[in-house]
Amino acid sequence: MALLPPGTPAPDFEARRPDGSIVRLSELRGRFVLVYFYPKDNTPGCTVEACSLNRSIDDLEECGAEVIGVSFDSSDSHRQFQQRYDLRFPLAADRDHAIARAYGVPRMLGILPVAKRVSFLVDPEGRIAEVWPSVNPQRHAADVLAAVRRLGGAATLRGEAARAAETTAPHRR
Repeated sequence: MALLPPGTPAPDFEARRPDGSIVRLSELRGRFVLVYFYPKDNTPGCTVEACSLNRSIDDLEECGAEVIGVSFDSSDSHRQFQQRYDLRFPLAADRDHAIARAYGVPRMLGILPVAKRVSFLVDPEGRIAEVWPSVNPQRHAADVLAAVRRLGGAATLRGEAARAAETTAPHRR
């Protein structure tokens, strides 16, 4: 099973926000979206990754990016995980592994019933912009933020527009 490569349209799916409302990936067009697959709620590496992304959520949103986590855990497990760590982003319960299959995400080590830690950055047009086939949970939030900025996230664009306005504005004395 091959991971979806950059340039491929991102398959649509639903996730549940911490408030219980449902969001579809396609509803977030116009923004970057990190779709990150992780093995299991409340495990050490997954908790580090989720909390790191959660601490970076304001910076990511300022750059025009959203986050959606995906694992094979149940909606109840996700709700408890979101509440326990005050996660501010939606999680998708991929119980039948359909989302993982659509993205080409294998199971961890091929035998365990958990998703491999893989991430996709979906661009504002709904195409895969970047793929992380192997993720470092401690560094992932910083890597994602750097990628969004490099690819032209909103804050980068606002900064460039402000610099351009400064250089074209008439000088006053």
